[in-house]
Amino acid sequence: MSQRGHKAFLRNWFSDYLALTLLIAFVSFSCQTRKEKIVQPARSDLAPINDKQKLADTILSARSVNEQVHALKLVPVLCYHQVRDWNGGDSKFERTYIVPVARFKEQMQMLNDSGFHTILPAQLVAYVEKGERLPEKPVLITFDDGSVSQYDNALPELQKHGFIATFFIMTVALNRKDYLSIEQVKELVKQGHTIGCHTWDHHSVTRYKSTDWLVQVKKPTVELEHITGGQIAYFAYPFGLWNASAVDELKKYGFIIAFQLWGKTDEEQPLFTVRRMIADGNWDAAQLSSAIKRNYDR
Repeated sequence: MSQRGHKAFLRNWFSDYLALTLLIAFVSFSCQTRKEKIVQPARSDLAPINDKQKLADTILSARSVNEQVHALKLVPVLCYHQVRDWNGGDSKFERTYIVPVARFKEQMQMLNDSGFHTILPAQLVAYVEKGERLPEKPVLITFDDGSVSQYDNALPELQKHGFIATFFIMTVALNRKDYLSIEQVKELVKQGHTIGCHTWDHHSVTRYKSTDWLVQVKKPTVELEHITGGQIAYFAYPFGLWNASAVDELKKYGFIIAFQLWGKTDEEQPLFTVRRMIADGNWDAAQLSSAIKRNYDR
């Protein structure tokens, strides 16, 4: 947090002497430098904390930004798109993003046999920001775009192993051929999976003008909230591309975590630049296992 932002934070939340004293005590206790950030942990309902004592307690439990970056290196985040067998029209590049059914089964079996336990974004946020405990060998499985193959082919394998996943939906495709229906999205929620926003029609956030945020993010988020009956606080950048202004906008819309692809986690905004690894359709189980070990501190 910049010095200007820090002062604004103090003016907004710590107007009375007691809260200011608690903050000073925290800084002394943790021996943090003035350059380090203090990040307020996310709340599941995103409601403002009105009780100043509770707010102070929340900040006392927060991890530094450096600790957050390190924590993210410990949890593999896998990204899938389509789970179906290749056909003659699929290019070599496209086959990276299309995982054949038998190969997906093999990859899920490897995760199960290796002792991985699936988690959801809310758990990752709590772990990264506050150090809340995760199951042994956590892994976050995500699906982008909303292909119906995720429901028809991937979901049975997730159910087989008791895995939960996060589905980032591109709302323009809902109820269209080869994509998830609204009823299928509702069923995913009933089974304990999480739904996130992947914009309306997959345009890169790095090119948005002011009105684009309404069309591409706000309206799709409201639609998904209506479908799921819950708050949508998780976002996946189309093409994995992001910039600083996009992070600022996502915060305005109430998101608490955002996922990119492959790029290095930003040391200023770790939870809004969470690195994901494409589960390559060419990889067998052993290759996926090696990639996880190579890209994460396992």
